[in-house]
Amino acid sequence: MLRDLPDGDEWIRVQSQVIGARVLARRLELRATQEAVYLAAGVDRRTLQALEAGETNPTFSTLARVAYVLGLPLAELVA
Repeated sequence: MLRDLPDGDEWIRVQSQVIGARVLARRLELRATQEAVYLAAGVDRRTLQALEAGETNPTFSTLARVAYVLGLPLAELVA
């Protein structure tokens, strides 16, 4: 059964913040710098900063690259 979308896009902002917090927590757990992650993932510095801050709606490619570099299953990052 399909679900109705909530009114507005607040739920997307909240999910972006959750994903960002997971990326940041994993990066800190690995004791990796932002620079190490964005260079390894092949993404722009500002993209990673915005992702960690929950300020962006990242592309699938960006999420997949960052999850891979951090050693996280993509599903765990976005679940």
